[in-house]
Amino acid sequence: MITTIKIPRAVPAILALTLFSVQAAPAQETELFPGEVTEIVSGLDMPWGLAFLPDGTALVSERRSARILRIDPETGRVQESGVVPDMEFSAEGGLLGLAVSPTFEEDRTVFAYVSSLPTNRVVALILSERLDSFAFDRVVLDGIGTANRHHGGRLRFGPDGHLWIGTGDAFDPPRAQDRTSLNGKVLRINPDGSVPEDNPYGTSVFSIGHRNVQGLDFGPDGTLYASELGWNDWDELNVVQAGANYGWPMSEGPDGELGVPPIYALRPSEASPSGIAYAGAAIWMGTLHGQRLWRLPVRNGEVAGEPEVYFNEEYGRMRAVELAPDGSLWIVTSNTDGATLGGTPPRGGDDRILRLELVPR
Repeated sequence: MITTIKIPRAVPAILALTLFSVQAAPAQETELFPGEVTEIVSGLDMPWGLAFLPDGTALVSERRSARILRIDPETGRVQESGVVPDMEFSAEGGLLGLAVSPTFEEDRTVFAYVSSLPTNRVVALILSERLDSFAFDRVVLDGIGTANRHHGGRLRFGPDGHLWIGTGDAFDPPRAQDRTSLNGKVLRINPDGSVPEDNPYGTSVFSIGHRNVQGLDFGPDGTLYASELGWNDWDELNVVQAGANYGWPMSEGPDGELGVPPIYALRPSEASPSGIAYAGAAIWMGTLHGQRLWRLPVRNGEVAGEPEVYFNEEYGRMRAVELAPDGSLWIVTSNTDGATLGGTPPRGGDDRILRLELVPR
């Protein structure tokens, strides 16, 4: 059953640090803001990844069970499609991000980021015509170092047709600066796992110096934005550039001399970001410790307005934010994963998926 929920007023974002001059939003793009909220589904167990099939069906990964669920966007009905094999559950690991092939109608392929042993990997799965089962097809990328924490795990297909992957430093910070390591990086590969010819290092590594990238999305101009969980002082929204170094562990947020600075730096108490989505001239960032949704105006890779906060501590931790085919945002909460970091414990109905309508102001 889909339930309508009252919309909160925006909360001023006092602690956001913007590092570029504020610009007006592009004239050709309408700024959008939160409208009506509906609850699509409740009672999920450690949901993490979210992706949409061409027909609007949503796929959701459960971190602990390794199940992929499919959700009817009209009725909220949840059905299981299958369990991803060879997953290793840990404090932050398990079945993480999902991405649907841009040519899904021809190849029926869904990609998944799987925490495993001896290393994490990205795998390809072939979904049945009825969507009620899938077959393991192949390992697309292997060799991402694993640990109890800092897996990264977000997958995103770009407008270039390549598969982009956010990884963590596996709780071993020097890996982020090691160009031979896949950890603490943004990776870019072809759907078959091969390395694009124009990657900066001749490997799957696209950028280095990241701590734990859990959010990736593209603006309409092709700019890639990445959310990054920092340490004690700063979390980040970065613009990802080929071969760039984002400074971790020598630099964090605006502090330090090494690396490309973020366009937004946020205090971890207000953020600890996970999934992001671009919509309506802004990046929408779900946060864990911060337990809120940030609206971060951007244009062509630069700050384009004042940040705003919505749903402050209303729904708890937010793991995934995705733009649905109908133009709404779907938000996946993350209150059943045992890592609330002092936040709101699970309440009746957790975890849930919310649908947020976006409207002009």
